[in-house]
Amino acid sequence: MLVGGALRVSAPPAPEPLPHQRGLLTEQIARRLERDIRSGDIAVGAKLPSERELAIQFGASRNVVREVLRRLEAQNLIEVAPGRGSFVSEHSSAQARGYDALYRAERPTVRQLIEARIPLEVEIVGLAAERATEVDIAAMAAANDRMATAQDVVAKARADLDFHDAIAAASGNPVLRVMMSSISGLMFEMMLRSNSDPLIEEEGVPHHPEIFAAIRARDVDLARHRMREHLALGLRTYGSDLDISLDVMATRHIETLLRSSQER
Repeated sequence: MLVGGALRVSAPPAPEPLPHQRGLLTEQIARRLERDIRSGDIAVGAKLPSERELAIQFGASRNVVREVLRRLEAQNLIEVAPGRGSFVSEHSSAQARGYDALYRAERPTVRQLIEARIPLEVEIVGLAAERATEVDIAAMAAANDRMATAQDVVAKARADLDFHDAIAAASGNPVLRVMMSSISGLMFEMMLRSNSDPLIEEEGVPHHPEIFAAIRARDVDLARHRMREHLALGLRTYGSDLDISLDVMATRHIETLLRSSQER
């Protein structure tokens, strides 16, 4: 726990990480702080350590810490008071009772998330193939392009999530889009692993370009088939990770990727 005791400052902050490390380090630190806030280990109203103290605590640069704080602020978990510091928001308790927290309380596994995504996203993509506007098509194309050009796994995973959200928007059904949004945090954790696993590039499996092409061609049956095959790939490639909780899987994977990147 970071709050509630004196923090010993014994070393200067770490140097700026390499570009391919920065996103992973930001993700790792944000996950730790988010977990402590949602669990109540850091109480509502508590002041977080300063940027300098957090940088030393986590062995990160202050630029990385600033990114972490911006992310927590965007999630309404903290409030940043200029000149005073960062405080756990009163809204964080309500936030912790949201759907994401309810899902995580049940410790869902990768297998369970895939089982939930298949019927949901197969229906969504079928509707998107029927209803997508030119604006929707452009949003999917932009997300697909960002994923193809992303320089690190975190950016690639965020573009992956944006692509699936663009399809949900194109379904024209706000209920389905909200349902997708409620599991987006879990999906992102799965995507972090998928986008750094060479087995996911299994030959012959439809990925985003093939799904996008079916939507653009207004081929409902093909879009459904390609989405089903795309999502089911994880059942063949995740191995022992299929049946551990998403949170544990993602934490281990981020740490593994960070170690690997530091050894390069």
